[in-house]
Amino acid sequence: MSASPGEAAAGHAIYTKRVLGIYDVLVLGLSNRLIWKCPTPRLLDHYNRHVTANHLDVGVGTGYFLDRCRFPSIAPRVGLMDLNQNALDFASHRIARYKPETYLRNVLEPISIDARRFDSVGINYLIHCLPGGMESKAVCFDHLKALMNENAVLFGSTLLQAGVAHNWPARRLMDFYNGKGIFSNRNDDLAGLRHALDQRFRSVSIEIVGCAALFSARV
Repeated sequence: MSASPGEAAAGHAIYTKRVLGIYDVLVLGLSNRLIWKCPTPRLLDHYNRHVTANHLDVGVGTGYFLDRCRFPSIAPRVGLMDLNQNALDFASHRIARYKPETYLRNVLEPISIDARRFDSVGINYLIHCLPGGMESKAVCFDHLKALMNENAVLFGSTLLQAGVAHNWPARRLMDFYNGKGIFSNRNDDLAGLRHALDQRFRSVSIEIVGCAALFSARV
C-alpha cells in the first residue's frame, strides 16, 4: 500500500528555509562525522564514483553533493526531484550554473515527467525519511527505475536501525527523529534493503560506513 501524500510529506516538513540554511553545518558537518560515523567526504566520494552527465537527484537537501561532486562533463544535465518546494528552490539556486530541471513529486506514487530518462539517480539520505517499513517504502525504487535508461545506476545512502553499529548518541538521536516523524526507519535493516534492491536491480553493492548503508545498483 502506498503512503498518502500527507504521510510522505511528514519526513520532509522539517526542511524549512531556516533549517536548510544550517543543514550543511548541522548534518553534513557534525552529525555525519560525530553521530552517524559516516563522514561527508565519504558520501561525496560515493557520488563521484557513480554520478553521470545525465543525472537525477531525489531528496535533494541543500544540493551540497551536486555542488561539489565531479560530473564527467562541464555541462551535465541535472534533474532535481523532491516533495519539498523549499529544498527544490534552495538546491536549484545553489547549482544554477547547471540550469537544473526541477520536479515536485512524491516518490511513493507513480512518477510521470515530460523528459528523457536518466543515466544515474542519486537518493542520498532519503529512504530513512520515507514512511512505512522497507517493503512498502521500496516502491520508490520501482517508480525511479521507470525514469532510468538501460544500464543506468541508482545510488545513495540511508541510515539503518539493524545490521549496523550504533553508539549511544546515535541511538538517542535516531529515536528522537523517529519520534518527531523526521525519520521513519525503526524497522529498516540491512537485509531488508538488500532484498529490496536485489528484487529490482542487478549488480547490487552495499557498503556499511558507521550507521549508514552506501549502495549502488544497475538497471
